Amino acid sequence: MPKSTRTATSADTVLDDLQLSPALLALARRAVPRRYRKGVILIQEGEFGDTLYIVLSGRIKVFSIGPNDREITFGLYGSGEFVGEMSLDGGPRAASVITVEPTSCVVITRPTLLEHIAQYPEFAFELLSKVITRARTATRDARNMALMDSYGRLVALIDDQAVPLEDGTRRLVSRVTHAEIASRIGCSREMVSRLLKDLERGGYTSTIGRALHILKPLPNRW
Repeated sequence: MPKSTRTATSADTVLDDLQLSPALLALARRAVPRRYRKGVILIQEGEFGDTLYIVLSGRIKVFSIGPNDREITFGLYGSGEFVGEMSLDGGPRAASVITVEPTSCVVITRPTLLEHIAQYPEFAFELLSKVITRARTATRDARNMALMDSYGRLVALIDDQAVPLEDGTRRLVSRVTHAEIASRIGCSREMVSRLLKDLERGGYTSTIGRALHILKPLPNRW
């Protein structure tokens, strides 16, 4: 069997397993999957581009770097998510995107997207909803950055990312390092490590394997 056929068949199997809307699934089937190593820049901030990436497997990070090389992370996204929608108006990329582990994506060009929307008009609303959700998240994060201290931003991130468990505790489902958390909340890795260690000593959290468990409600101030 030709290699391209094997790849297409494999991608179809992965797509069938993802929780995608019918319109997004149909869009993903229009493109050929591509595989990337860890550390590959998919999108460069400031450059012009007209491609949308739908993640089949792996993880990607959306981030920006300032003049002093300080990095801020806007989000980590996995299978079933898409990025790149902000440049479809013809403007420059608003942020960079990098793979944080081996990742498989399908890449959609603007002409293909326009053809798809003509066939599936409802996808325009799905795309708009995603843009609004991410704009709302960016507004919230900017507010937290300006009005909260490092501990407050850490608690806000945990509350946003943690999922409840049957025993009444919560757990962070994303595999995030202290450096990634620091990049998300705009402080140093050392500060994140110190705060998490203090919370663990206080009996508020526990690290089991690579997952952070929240054992009881976190205090408002520390």
